Parts: sequence; C-alpha cells; structure tokens
Amino acid sequence: MNTRPSFDAALQTLKKKLMQMVALSQEALNAAMEALQQQNLEKADEIIANDKRINQMEKEINELAITMILRQQPVASDLRRLIVALKISSDIERIGDIAVNIAKSVKFIGRTPHVKPIVHIPKMASIVQQMLHDALHAFHDEDIQEARRIAQIDDRVDELQGQIIQELVELMSQKPEATQQITQLSFITRNLERAGDHITNIAENIFYIVKGERVDLNY
Repeated sequence: MNTRPSFDAALQTLKKKLMQMVALSQEALNAAMEALQQQNLEKADEIIANDKRINQMEKEINELAITMILRQQPVASDLRRLIVALKISSDIERIGDIAVNIAKSVKFIGRTPHVKPIVHIPKMASIVQQMLHDALHAFHDEDIQEARRIAQIDDRVDELQGQIIQELVELMSQKPEATQQITQLSFITRNLERAGDHITNIAENIFYIVKGERVDLNY
C-alpha cells in the first residue's frame, strides 16, 4: 500500500496549522504593540485571554505530528520534518507567551504618561514580525539560504535592544520617579529580543531538515 500520498497530505495540513499558529502569534504581537502605544488596558486583557487559542494550536500540531510518526513510520528525512514541526510549534507558542508578557507589562504601566515616545520598541517588534513571517516561508520551502538571512537579521534586533536599554538607563537617572515604568519597558525590550532568538531557532531547524545536522546561527 502506498502511504506516500496520505503522508504528503498530512504534512501539508501540518504546515497549514503552523501558518495559522504564526498568524495568531503575529496578531498577538501587533495587538501588544498597539496596547503599549495607546495604553489600552482592555486590549492587553484580550491578548492574555486569547493566548489559549495559540496553546490549542500547538496541541493540535503536536498530536498530528505524533500520529504521523506512529502510523506512517516516516523515512529519516520525513521524520526530521516532523520533529522540526514540533520544535517550531514550541517556538511559536513561546512567542505567543512573549506577547502575553508584554500585555502584562502594559497593564503594570497602566495609564501613567510614558516617559518617552514609544517609537523604537514597535520598530523592534516590526523586525521580529517580518522575521517570523519569512521563517515560516523558509520552512515551507526548505530554503537554507533564506534561513541564514533571517538569522542575520536577528543581529539588528540585538542592536536595537542595546540602544533602547541604553536610552532607558539614561532616563532612569533623569527621572527616578519613573523607575517602575522604565523597568517594564526594559522587560518588553528583553521579551522582543527573546522572540528574535526563537525565530533564529526556527532558522537553525531548517538547516536540520535539509542537511540533517545542527548549526549554530547565533554568531
């Protein structure tokens, strides 16, 4: 019995679910930046409540991948694809958690006027969003050149984090009364940097699919 067509169909379903999960994570990050800039506490609450949708998608992907492994006994290259799908779903779920963390910081800041215009943090988030979008397309196409390019973009995320943290440290000395808000803005920046790291993990796993070996793109 030829199981290849059924495996290919299931793999396409798996990839589609991953894309849906990415869309939810991107939506959460976008909403988190809007909540931060607008100091919209109701939107922050929605982000926290909606995280269960991302968690459910991860569960569905895990169940599908494990079922495919058990029932179809995939060859080595296909087994790598399924293992990577599991790892990617975990990284995307963590990005959803990062959006929740940002929403919690927004709630902590509340409606106290911002100590500075919120400009660079959304710019950092925008880069992360594009990285995530491109990483999933690179996974779908198994494009290792694109994966390497995405990992290199993470350097820009790191640079922006450094710039923002330096600005916030200077602000803390100028406005010690705003220390709590500045600390929360630092947490948000750190969370976005972690999101870039998770996307770099996805890029590294694309190399594993294609070449069957682990590479470190955090150099």
